[in-house]
Amino acid sequence: MTIRSLDARYYTDAEVFRAETRGLFARSWQFGCHVSDLPDVGSYMTFEIGGESLFAIRGRDHEIRVFYNVCQHRAHQLVEGSGTTRVVVCPYHAWTYEMTGELRAGPNLKAVEGFDPKSICLTQVRAEEFLGFLFVNLDPDAAPMDAWFPQAREELTEWLPHWADLKPLEWVEIPENCNWKVSVENYSECYHCALNHPTFASGVVKPETYDIQPQGMCLRHTTECQNLEAMTYDIHSGFDHFDEYSSWFLWPVFSFQVYPGNVLNTYHWRAIDPDHVVVWRGWYSVAGVDDARIRALAQQDRNTTVAEDITLVESVQRGLHSRGYRPGPLVVDPKGGVNSEHPVMHLQRWMREAVEG
Repeated sequence: MTIRSLDARYYTDAEVFRAETRGLFARSWQFGCHVSDLPDVGSYMTFEIGGESLFAIRGRDHEIRVFYNVCQHRAHQLVEGSGTTRVVVCPYHAWTYEMTGELRAGPNLKAVEGFDPKSICLTQVRAEEFLGFLFVNLDPDAAPMDAWFPQAREELTEWLPHWADLKPLEWVEIPENCNWKVSVENYSECYHCALNHPTFASGVVKPETYDIQPQGMCLRHTTECQNLEAMTYDIHSGFDHFDEYSSWFLWPVFSFQVYPGNVLNTYHWRAIDPDHVVVWRGWYSVAGVDDARIRALAQQDRNTTVAEDITLVESVQRGLHSRGYRPGPLVVDPKGGVNSEHPVMHLQRWMREAVEG
């Protein structure tokens, strides 16, 4: 059976993008921050998910909680950016909240007859820690991450046994003039790799062994690597899987990649509008200390695969706006493999379901 790619409107229509923001991004697990951003009691960090401003804060019990960033009095936003506080104080009328969200005090509240401060609490959001990364879901009834992404936590723990020691070394912000789905699809197939990514295809992986298969709502990338002596950077690690590359894409907009040497980097797609996305590439080291090897790998990646992909996805977005485009058939090989677009088939089904229900 011929399976055709999605209509262009899924990538260009503002109403489709609004539906994704209100629906998909509000009902899926989204990356908020790294737990190392919240090192101390009272540390907080703001971020935006599904059009909502949220903040995470570490309480006196050392638990991290996430709340909507809005005062329950007259709706002023409570905090900006990041910092450390003993209580959360609204800048508008000084209503004051505990780090657990309960209202503590406010000017002249005793004048309000029958008012019970215990009846007021910030609205909490579901949050999970996943190997040092904080994810949130605005859907209070959403299944846990392990149900969405079966085996991913266990597999990543095998590839990154030192994950608890890792902290961000560098964030690379990559603006792309394309729809977020164009960028995600490009990331999720290697049909284009041999032609467009010579460094990746000849210096890291063996393209003929590359395959991507779904695990729940995760796309699992597996491959054999080139001979370690042929790698473009020095490999050293005392862990298992040190000679392997692997990737776990967590639908819809986050991915973990582990390069040979047990080097972690991540993708986080931040959708801006139908024609723009910012891809945040994270690179990590033990304790976040400077590491020349990881810096060199990040620079090589930026100069090769990243630069090559920007050219590709921006050309696709321009083509999607063309009146001459008619969605062609996906090349789906029943055997899978590097020259098959079966992962794009799965992605586009999820994309269609997210918009149409």
